[in-house]
Amino acid sequence: MSGEARMLQTLIVDDEPLAIERLQVICARIETLRIVGTAADGAAALRMIEALRPDLVLLDMTMPELDGLSVARHIALASRDAAGDAPRPAVIFVTAHDSFAVEAFDLDAVDYVLKPVAADRLERAVTRALSRREGSGGDGRGGDGPRETQGGERSDPDGGPGHIDEFWVPHRSELLRIAARDVQRIDAERDYVRLHVGEVSYLLLETIGGLEERLAPADFIRVHRSTILRRDFITGLRHEGLGVWCAELADDSAVRIGRTYLKAVKAMAGR
Repeated sequence: MSGEARMLQTLIVDDEPLAIERLQVICARIETLRIVGTAADGAAALRMIEALRPDLVLLDMTMPELDGLSVARHIALASRDAAGDAPRPAVIFVTAHDSFAVEAFDLDAVDYVLKPVAADRLERAVTRALSRREGSGGDGRGGDGPRETQGGERSDPDGGPGHIDEFWVPHRSELLRIAARDVQRIDAERDYVRLHVGEVSYLLLETIGGLEERLAPADFIRVHRSTILRRDFITGLRHEGLGVWCAELADDSAVRIGRTYLKAVKAMAGR
C-alpha cells in the first residue's frame, strides 16, 4: 500500500483552542495522519464531517450544546442512512474525563485517550484506526488486548516475572500511584478496567482477563466475567436460591457470582 493510501485524513474537534493546538503538534509527528480541519463545537464538527469526509475524528467529550457522544451518535446514524455510500469515519475520543468509556465503546469508538495526551499513546490509537480502515477485522493489536496499564511488578523468588503491586493511573493532569493492596474491586468496561479505591475509582486501558493474569491470586479473586474482588474485601457469601450466589462486601454492597467462578469462590470459604 502506498504512503498516501495509508494516510488518515483527520479532523480535530475540541472547544479549547489550546487543546487543538497541542493535538496538532502531536499529530504532525505521526506520519500516517494528515490534518484536514478543526472544529470548536459539535455542530461545526458535523458540518465539517459532511463536507470533508475525514477518515478519522479526534473528538473531545465535553463541549457546549452538542457533546462528543452526541456527535458520535450522529456519525453512526448518518452512516446507517447512507447505506454504505459513504465510509464512516473512525472516532478516537480525546478527553480529560474517564467516566464515559463504556458509552464511547458502545458507539464503536476505536479508542479512548485521556488528557494530557502522550504522543506514543495517541500513535497507538491511530494504529488501531489505520488497522480498522485497512480491513484487518481488529484494532491492530494481538493477544488478549491492550497492555497500557502502568503497573509496578515484584519479582518472584526464582527471578521470574511477579505480580502487580502498584498502578500508576492518569488523574486530571497527573499520574497517581495506587498500591494494589488498596484496590478493593475491579470492574470491566470493554477494553478498560475500573479500579475502585474507597469511594473513588480510576480507569485504565487494560482488559480484565489480561489484568487477572498479573494480579496475585492470593490477594484477588475473579467472581464474575466483569468483576475481580480483593479477597479481604469479601465479608461473606449469600445464597439467593436457584443456584444463585452473591459475594457480600465490606462496603455493604453485594456482587453476583458468575457460575463459572462459583467453585473457586466457594473454595475460598472452604466449601
